Amino acid sequence: MQDQVPVLRLSEYQTGSVEARERFCGALFAALQRFGFVIIRDHGVNDRLLNEAYRLVADVFAQPTDVKERYTVPGGHRGYTPFGTEKAKGSETPDLKEFWHIGPERPIRSALDAKNIWPEEPADFKKTLTELFDALHGVGENLLEALTGKLDVPTDYFKTRVADGDSVLRLLHYPPIAHGANPQALRAAAHEDINLITILVAAQGAGLELLDRNGTWLPVENEPGDLIVDTGDMMARITNGVLPSTTHRVVNPAGPNVSRYSMPFFMHLAADTPLDCLPSCVGDGFDHAPITAGEYLLERLKENGMI
Repeated sequence: MQDQVPVLRLSEYQTGSVEARERFCGALFAALQRFGFVIIRDHGVNDRLLNEAYRLVADVFAQPTDVKERYTVPGGHRGYTPFGTEKAKGSETPDLKEFWHIGPERPIRSALDAKNIWPEEPADFKKTLTELFDALHGVGENLLEALTGKLDVPTDYFKTRVADGDSVLRLLHYPPIAHGANPQALRAAAHEDINLITILVAAQGAGLELLDRNGTWLPVENEPGDLIVDTGDMMARITNGVLPSTTHRVVNPAGPNVSRYSMPFFMHLAADTPLDCLPSCVGDGFDHAPITAGEYLLERLKENGMI
């Protein structure tokens, strides 16, 4: 059994031959079925943008706590969420992290929507992170389109449903583990993502692990500039488990006790989208009560202690 998350090149789908596109689609589907994860290279998001974004993320979290907390709002939909606020579903111990949420720059359209909150410093934070949000959204559209053939839906099936989605770019800071920290606490306890797919810009620092099908924890190894993609619970639900949502975590550092920075892009459907099973995935039955993407997200945010 393969024990490494596959690496694929998105350029094969974006500009490749018919054969290359078909090969990419099959490999993407197989990787998400097997691992729930895949590593993407040649994705078109340039290194300059990724490096500048990480520089600004480090700068914004380096500000004093009282400055960061000026940008905190109830519910954490946008702006800053303080250290120790969020905990994984089913966990009693908060994660060892702080983060900042950025959504699409648009008028408010749902109860989960909100205006973005931008810090006064550092300069270019809004410009750079908005550019990154849009770039990752474009990559997500490509990946979702590449899945449509295997799922037997029109090529624009996902694109039309994520166009007004409640997608979020989360800027994460895992500080050095403090002396006396709860020994049960992890940087991110074992969890599954809520959304459709997640596109994670390769983190600055190791620690990401997935729970393999054989019950062992498998480190997700990648290169700088890679995008790590995983399927969330919404995708698992609408595909009836054909594309499963894989448990993963971020473990505390075994080496130097330094900060870790990470930028996951959580791609969401529009809030009013029903999470109905795709016809090609019904199989022997679909045992879930009707619910919309927005209702499902609210339920999970309550379970995570965010609202």
